[in-house]
Amino acid sequence: MSNWIRSLCIAATLVAASAVIVAPASAQTKLKWAHVYEVAEPYHVNALWAADEIKKRTNGKYEIQVFPASQLGNENQINEGLGLGTLDMIYTGVAFAGSIHKPLAITNAPFILRDYNHWKAYRDSKLFSDIAKGYEDKTKHKIVALNYYGQRHVTANKPINKPEDMKGMKLRVPPAPLFLMFTKSVGANATPIAFAEVYLALQQGTVDGQENPLPTIMAKKFYEVQSHIILTGHITESLVTVVGNHVWAKLTPDERKIFEDVLKEAASKTSETIHASELTLADEFKKLGKTVIVPDREAFRKAAIPLHNDPAAGAGWSKAEYDALQAL
Repeated sequence: MSNWIRSLCIAATLVAASAVIVAPASAQTKLKWAHVYEVAEPYHVNALWAADEIKKRTNGKYEIQVFPASQLGNENQINEGLGLGTLDMIYTGVAFAGSIHKPLAITNAPFILRDYNHWKAYRDSKLFSDIAKGYEDKTKHKIVALNYYGQRHVTANKPINKPEDMKGMKLRVPPAPLFLMFTKSVGANATPIAFAEVYLALQQGTVDGQENPLPTIMAKKFYEVQSHIILTGHITESLVTVVGNHVWAKLTPDERKIFEDVLKEAASKTSETIHASELTLADEFKKLGKTVIVPDREAFRKAAIPLHNDPAAGAGWSKAEYDALQAL
């Protein structure tokens, strides 16, 4: 064999060998995880942890990029992106997922959950698994975890002590139907505004107030443009971590277990952090010069309960599901 032919053979062998070496890297899958929360919030911090952990546990096969703060769209848009396959994973409020499968929004009915322990009992219940499966059957997307978002409280530029004090008030609500149940119960005028636009709407007086958990009020700096924080605790809010069907369907059983284990652990970390911060933030707001009011919560609760199973007020669950939730 001539030196020229020998050189060609060696070159061909090297090319083939390099192709074998490159193959695993080219098999890497990049995924997009979108949400509407700020980078300092536990949702984002733990999403970054989960992305890193999934990458480690799958030996680098899955690289997840996390896009916070509505970078890839508002709540409705990221839900749409999941359906179109342009996004692979999202955090979304149960009221938004509930616009696709109504029972999923059940915990967003005002005063339907008693406290954090009741929320945890629901998270770990067969009832939640069954409701999540209903969403999965409709969308083919996989709900992997339930995250605690916190008790929602009203902020305003005036004192509010009882439901009547909110009559006629322009209250910003998320653009999902079930939030209208609370405004209906107190006689407020619901004004749906995307999350990223709330601060400006409050600053410009487009709305009189808004409602969110204390950690969100702090993270989004809503306290800068509102003087009063009213501890209504009217909705115990949740987010679901959802993996798109176009991703979930391609995962092996072992990979699915890794995604589930990691994303559930991330949700648990988030939930505990949010709950712990709720217990201290009222005092933090007082130090910032805000007026913090403990209203007549029983009066608010009594105004809301008659609407719990009223389809005209947004209820989309069965009486059996409602009773099962109350029994937890």
